[in-house]
Amino acid sequence: MKIKSIICLLSFIILTGCVGTSSSGVFGTGVTIAMDPRTLGTQIDDSVMDKNLDARIIATDKKYILSVKTKVLDGRIFITGKVDAPEEKLKITKIAWETKGARSVKNDLKIKEEFNLKESAKDLLITSQLRSAIIFNKKVKSANYNIDTYKEKIYIYGISRTKEEMEEVLKEAKEILDVKDVIASILLVEDLRVQKN
Repeated sequence: MKIKSIICLLSFIILTGCVGTSSSGVFGTGVTIAMDPRTLGTQIDDSVMDKNLDARIIATDKKYILSVKTKVLDGRIFITGKVDAPEEKLKITKIAWETKGARSVKNDLKIKEEFNLKESAKDLLITSQLRSAIIFNKKVKSANYNIDTYKEKIYIYGISRTKEEMEEVLKEAKEILDVKDVIASILLVEDLRVQKN
């Protein structure tokens, strides 16, 4: 009887050690794992994606280990922190979109750079024009695309339902006045690991 009690106690300690009691959510709130609406498989997939993304970002530059934080929820990537230049923000966004299984990327990285009002206004206008063009284009699902413009270069990241939709987005971008270049990182839905049924 004493051995059974010891085995039960050890089993309880081992099992409670394996199951986490809480995890820090994207917004810093504690969420009980048992209450997480994601399946255990999705939680594991998200964790693997997060570790993979962190490793690839840190491989780009070791300074990101302290300045850039990532979180993955159901294939949706959230990025926060600070970088020195807009090019770094765009590079990290591109790395995130290239992560297998990424469904969306929300990049809230802040840039430590001097503000140039004229350049920023022109870039904002270009971004707004493209965003409007794809919203009104019935062949494109605009919510699937992130658009950044820096020094008159448009960076487009997203997920396209078809090759035709991708070509439509690129065509709209190239038609905007004063655009120097269009850099696209657009994935096709069929290439994604995590897909809606």
